[in-house]
Amino acid sequence: MLGLIALVVLAAVLVGATLAYRRRADRRARSLHQLLELADRLESDLKTCRAGLQQAHAVMSLNPDLPASSEQEARHAIDAGLRSLLQQRIWIRDKAPRASQEELDQTVSAMNDTRSRLRPLLAALDRAQHDLDSAMREHLRREHDA
Repeated sequence: MLGLIALVVLAAVLVGATLAYRRRADRRARSLHQLLELADRLESDLKTCRAGLQQAHAVMSLNPDLPASSEQEARHAIDAGLRSLLQQRIWIRDKAPRASQEELDQTVSAMNDTRSRLRPLLAALDRAQHDLDSAMREHLRREHDA
């Protein structure tokens, strides 16, 4: 009887350990998947920002009275963001499989923070693009009417 109880306890411990290991493995897999998804979204955000800046610059270049230096600074900032993202992707490829769960969580958090900081900039760029388009249409309408 004592042997049967010991066997049941051992089986329960093994099942518990297996479940704990499986939960850890699932969490890790979710974190890795989330990292890859965030990297793709961040890259898309940065490329959207770059395209918007290029479009805004094209419109503004029609007016030689507007300064162009900020466009170059913005381009450098976006390029730096893309380089940083490339470094993150390399880290994900080379280090993430052996990283601790804490390191994975910190990386996910950092990428989420970066996207959160970028969101208002993308919204401002979208509003500025809309304002530029409206101003350009108004300018063309006035030239046409004159």
